[in-house]
Amino acid sequence: MPNNIEGRGLTDREMLQLCLELEKARCRSICNTMLETTHQGLREIYKNCLDNASRNHFELFETMNNKGWYKTELATNEQIGRVQELMQNNLHPDNQF
Repeated sequence: MPNNIEGRGLTDREMLQLCLELEKARCRSICNTMLETTHQGLREIYKNCLDNASRNHFELFETMNNKGWYKTELATNEQIGRVQELMQNNLHPDNQF
């Protein structure tokens, strides 16, 4: 239900979209920080924060998707196979030398 009363404010869809983008940016920021952290205790803290932000992001996405505000296409088996092959080749660079 929109909350755009008399032309002011944001609709529910716009607010959810903004929250989704903020969580996505938060995930990137936490991930980048974690990758640059050498202290194992801090890495665990950042990992927990990333897990929470990722969960929040997915819940926002699911809400928008269920309302029809964020449409996605299902991948074909061929597309999945190509991605799996690409990931396997790129995750094992030692095999190339």
